[in-house]
Amino acid sequence: VQANLDFGSEADMVAKFRTSLALQPICTALFANSPFIEGKPSGFLSARANVWTDTDPDRTGMLDFVFADGFGFETYAQYALDVPMYFAKRGGKYVDLSGKSFRKFMAGELAELPGDRPSLKDWADHTTTAFPEVRLKQYLEMRGADSGPWSRLCALPALWTGIFYDQAALAAAWDLCKDWQVEDHERLRADVARLGLKAKVGGRSVQDVARDMVAIARQGLKNRNRLSGGLVDETGYLAELEEIADSGITPAERLLELYDGRWRGDVSKVFEEFAY
Repeated sequence: VQANLDFGSEADMVAKFRTSLALQPICTALFANSPFIEGKPSGFLSARANVWTDTDPDRTGMLDFVFADGFGFETYAQYALDVPMYFAKRGGKYVDLSGKSFRKFMAGELAELPGDRPSLKDWADHTTTAFPEVRLKQYLEMRGADSGPWSRLCALPALWTGIFYDQAALAAAWDLCKDWQVEDHERLRADVARLGLKAKVGGRSVQDVARDMVAIARQGLKNRNRLSGGLVDETGYLAELEEIADSGITPAERLLELYDGRWRGDVSKVFEEFAY
């Protein structure tokens, strides 16, 4: 499940992109909820996240260049231009352009569409075929979380809203991860899919980082002070994440406990107990 959040300027985008990309694996650990493949434990707490670690490196991953000096809109546009194409739509039909260059498309040099040049719609379509852990469009798309019950669907935007929409919270969140090395990002992404909150980064457990991350989001939501009709702020949406971070037990591990216990190895029970 994904959450999309705004930025107010190029500098704001850079700060939010770097922070959220580095912390996306922490989000993956908090929301890990896909431990089964074909009805059996897979050895991963987020089999979904693990699949993405072995999917087309040209269009997935942690985007090291986001953390480099000088990163901005142009850098991301250059990256997107070099992502191999999938298709273009013409006359309501998809034209197979698998592996073709968008740069050549811009020059009118695709044999499949001779002389044709892309529109902004073609560019928008093309950018949706890149799948990094955070994706830049006219907003930032958080792509790290497994789905779950409605309570965690609400928790995801609450988590990132608390961090993104309060400057003190955004700065505090960056402090959590600013010293991590580029090689740490991809390793952590792989580790949390298997180990969840037990993974380690920068000399700390992911559980400890997750506790801090959720606490920062809580303070950010308090500072934001958006109240419901009952004068209740948004921090309640984080309660489930706080329980997960404090316990160190992911939703996936709860599922595995049920699978090994009263479900007696029958994963179909998940459809009875978790349907909503």
